Amino acid sequence: MASTFGGVSGSDTEKEDQECPVKQVELTVPKTDDPTMHILTFRMWVLGIVSCVLLSFVNQFFWYRTQPLSVTSVSAQIAVVPIGHFMARTLPTRVFFKDTRFEFSLNRGPFNIKEHVLITIFANSGAGTVYATHILSAVKLIYKRKLDFLPALLVMLTTQVLGFGWAGLFRKFLVEPGEMWWPSNLVQVSLFSALHEKGKRPKGGTTRTQFFLLVLISGLAYYVFPGYLFSMLTSFSWMCWVAPKSVLVQQLGSGLRGLGIAAFGIDWSTISAYLGSPLASPWFATANVAVGFVFVMYVMTPIAYWLNAYDAKTYPIFSSKLFMGNGSVYDILTIVNSDFHLDRQAYATNGSVHLSTFFAMTYGLGFAALSATVVHVLLFHGREIWIQSKRAFADSKKIDIHTRLMRRYKSVPMWWFHIILVVNIAVIIFICEHYKESLQLPWWGVLLACAIYVLSPLKIGVIKATTNQQPGLNIITEYIIGYMYPERPVANMCFKVYGYISMTQALTFLQDFKLGHYMKIPPRTMFMAQVVGTVLSVFVYTITAWWLMRTIPNLCDTSILPPDSPWTCPMDNVFFDASVIWGLLGPRRIFGDLGEYSKMNWFFLGGVIAPLLVWLAHKAFPGQKWITLIHMPVLLGATSMMPPATAVNFTSWILVAFLSGFVVYRYRQEWWKRYNYVMSGGLDAGTAFMTILLFLALNNNNVMLNWWGNNPEGCPLASCPIAKGVVIDGCPVY
Repeated sequence: MASTFGGVSGSDTEKEDQECPVKQVELTVPKTDDPTMHILTFRMWVLGIVSCVLLSFVNQFFWYRTQPLSVTSVSAQIAVVPIGHFMARTLPTRVFFKDTRFEFSLNRGPFNIKEHVLITIFANSGAGTVYATHILSAVKLIYKRKLDFLPALLVMLTTQVLGFGWAGLFRKFLVEPGEMWWPSNLVQVSLFSALHEKGKRPKGGTTRTQFFLLVLISGLAYYVFPGYLFSMLTSFSWMCWVAPKSVLVQQLGSGLRGLGIAAFGIDWSTISAYLGSPLASPWFATANVAVGFVFVMYVMTPIAYWLNAYDAKTYPIFSSKLFMGNGSVYDILTIVNSDFHLDRQAYATNGSVHLSTFFAMTYGLGFAALSATVVHVLLFHGREIWIQSKRAFADSKKIDIHTRLMRRYKSVPMWWFHIILVVNIAVIIFICEHYKESLQLPWWGVLLACAIYVLSPLKIGVIKATTNQQPGLNIITEYIIGYMYPERPVANMCFKVYGYISMTQALTFLQDFKLGHYMKIPPRTMFMAQVVGTVLSVFVYTITAWWLMRTIPNLCDTSILPPDSPWTCPMDNVFFDASVIWGLLGPRRIFGDLGEYSKMNWFFLGGVIAPLLVWLAHKAFPGQKWITLIHMPVLLGATSMMPPATAVNFTSWILVAFLSGFVVYRYRQEWWKRYNYVMSGGLDAGTAFMTILLFLALNNNNVMLNWWGNNPEGCPLASCPIAKGVVIDGCPVY
């Protein structure tokens, strides 16, 4: 592996000090560097920009689908390798303006690993989507109100760039320390090494490149079954087959609409859809997610439901929809007036909005995760944060080997980030004031959102960088603006985007910084690639979303679309429901003195107490190392992605993460070291390629295969209420 990067060596004494504090990093990341590699090459710019544009388009296109697909940068990471080598062999090597500052050549020699990393950084900008697109979707498609292209574009652009400005302020704390290891980056590091590996095939085995290709081809071929021929493999809920007429059994067994007992999916897109790759999750984080999921799904939710808390039996046990008191779905548009505010008289006539048991529990646990995050970081990471704070102002000799190697490159000056922040905040205030009728957010709301942000990224970043899990703390932003500026749904959405989602974007940038840190990319080059890729991707995302909204009839409108429509936009509908709860109605009418869910606020206190108990147990029994692995923010926030994630996503993810992070890592560590992350990348790429191929060749041309194996999981009664006298179409009446 060392030969991949060239050689930088030291004395035996130095090598003793070069061991990384995290074992997974020690096993995966090379501790060498070759500073002579050309990085800003012609082929890097071409392949990087093309990758960014294509992934932005594809991911935004699939974002609205009932089964959303996120094509990760791994796909581009693999696809560009043969193209890069081809360009290196065929492009002319002539050097223009030689020996001047404008020296330029189309071909700087062999395609190298650092070029490859920078291309992937560009591709990362197009991976996923821009969260602010939800505002555009909710306003235009579900609320059915006017929102012009320019303010939509500016909101999306400033959201992303604001996150980049924040990221610069926390590099010292979340990138340079070896303890901040960002587990998911090891997948890409391992894959880079595999794709550029020049070593011989081990006796009786395969090289990592060969193994990757085998996994890619196998994953690509297999996905034909869950993706087209036998879609029931995405959620195999056999309990529903045992009792096809029992509401109770289907509530227990459904992986899509119920508790998902014994439900599982033999489909990588189901397994990795919402929690990321299970092969990249440390075992202690997996265990915390598993315990949190079991506690919420199999203890809290059933007890609350069958004790009929908040008339729970009147509604489905698992649903993100908003309901009327009689169990029917609430028509939200009937309580919105012409000024896009709450119509109080109509709301008084229609009655209060009600939540399903699980949806209410999700918000309660969000409250608990918020307070638990603050207490956990202070108790367990306070000392490290203090040490890193001192290191930010004075170099320390005790630095990570990778940080030591990166010291040879010029760092990005802090004033660059300060300029981005100041200019961006000024632009945000301008657009909020200029388009106040559309966006509803006043200038002081922008400043308040930024103030909230400053208090949160370090705490969340520490958790993300060490566990690969990110607590969903968007609730606090919705809660604050909902109380201070109620009955304005767009203001609430914008405040959430600027107060929380820009933090999520900042963590994405920091994760990319860490990838560049591991791969020894000069920081200023990383800065350039991230800024250019981010701005370019925003334009592609916005244009693609706008085109789809004008092209697809009734996009995202589940009240009109048929049940089998591929364009139901599950994530956008959950975002819309949140805008109703926190924005249109306001938390006071749901969780305050005017609402029936006020007892959910006790979860805040529970979140304070939970990590404190773990800390006290650790102090009382310092020899029991397993106690420190109890991570309350991850445990309490385990189900923060539900909905739109369902039980089958979690049961399948937990099983695979256990096999990888515990069984294989403990008993076959050499195999894990060589192939674990390579397998993750191969499965990602194979599934993504086949999904796109199936859509273009079959689904887009309405070539469908109708048989029982392609029907839904067979649990139609799982969404039925069980309260006496409640009448819902397709459900038995008790």
